[in-house]
Amino acid sequence: MEYFVPPGSIVRTIWGKADTVLFIFAGAAAEFALNKAVDWLYFTGRLPADPLARLFSTVEYARQIVFAERAGAERAIDTIAAIHGAVEAQRGMAIPAWAYRDVLFLLIDYSIRSFEALERPLTAAEKEEVFDVFARVGRRMGVEQVPASHPAWLLVREQHLVADLEPSRFTADLYRQYRRHLGPVRYWLLRHAQRLVVPALVRDLLGLGRRSWLRPVLPLYRYTQHLAPGRWARAALLPPAYKAKILALDHEPAARPRS
Repeated sequence: MEYFVPPGSIVRTIWGKADTVLFIFAGAAAEFALNKAVDWLYFTGRLPADPLARLFSTVEYARQIVFAERAGAERAIDTIAAIHGAVEAQRGMAIPAWAYRDVLFLLIDYSIRSFEALERPLTAAEKEEVFDVFARVGRRMGVEQVPASHPAWLLVREQHLVADLEPSRFTADLYRQYRRHLGPVRYWLLRHAQRLVVPALVRDLLGLGRRSWLRPVLPLYRYTQHLAPGRWARAALLPPAYKAKILALDHEPAARPRS
C-alpha cells in the first residue's frame, strides 16, 4: 500500500505523539491570532464561538493526511480545498494566496519547532522531509508559489512573518476566547508553551515574554511521560471536552529522548 507519508518518516513521529501535536496547536493558536487574514476565520463565526474546536479541526485534518494511504490523504486535501472554496463563494471574494501559504508555512515551522523543543534537534534531511510533506499538500490544494526546498522556504517564511502579521482587535478577542475556553491555569500553560515554540517576532507582537518555566521542566518530563505520574499530569491539564481526542493523538511510539 502506498502512503502519502511513508512509515518510518520523521513526520509520522512528529505528528504521532500527543505532546508534540499540542505544542503545534499552541504555536498555531498564537500565529492565527496575529495573521492579517484572520477575519476569514471570523467570517463563518466558528472561530470566535469555539477557537479550540476550530484549531483542533486543522490539526485533525493534518494528521489524517500524515497517516492515510495516498488516495485517502489526497481526498482529505481535496476536501479542505472544497471547504475553503465554499467559504470564498459565500463571501463573494477569494482568500488571498499569501494567506494559504501562511497556514502551510506555520504547519511546517511548528512541526519542526515543537519536536525540537520536546525531543531533539532535527537533521537537515529531516527538516527537508517535513517541508516536502506539507509542500506536497500545498501543491495538491493549488497553493501558489510554494518554495522548492527547506532552505528556500526559510527565507520566504521570514518575509511572510514580517509582512502578514500584526496585532488587531481579532487578536485581543481570540486571546479572550482562549482564556474563557481553557480556564486560567490551562491558559497560563498555553502562553508558556507558546513562548517556547513561536518565532521571536510573534512573541514580541503578542507580548508573551521570553522566559518560560516549562523549559527547565521539559527534561524531567521526557523521562517520566510514560510513567503513571507523567500520564496523570498530562491528563489532568487537558480541557475535559477534548481530553479523549487529545489522548488518542498518540499514534506511534515516541521518539527516544535526548541524552
